[in-house]
Amino acid sequence: MDIYNLLVLIIIAIIIIGVLFYILKNIWILIINSILGLAILFVVNYFHLLGYLGKPDIAITPVSVIICALGGIPGALILILLGLAGINV
Repeated sequence: MDIYNLLVLIIIAIIIIGVLFYILKNIWILIINSILGLAILFVVNYFHLLGYLGKPDIAITPVSVIICALGGIPGALILILLGLAGINV
């Protein structure tokens, strides 16, 4: 193996490590965001926060859980705003 092949191999390894680090860093952010979104949905329903505004609680359906899990905190806020508007998902 000559020096050129070794350099190319090292550069490819550094690129792969960088891409994996970037992906894993973003995955943890998405996981934390999803957990926080589901926690917000749980807290809003547990304490009946929409009841103070005269609206029913947000229904925990598979669709609302998927929206909250994929959307995270913005997904939970969208579900809350839809609940305030009287639209149940």
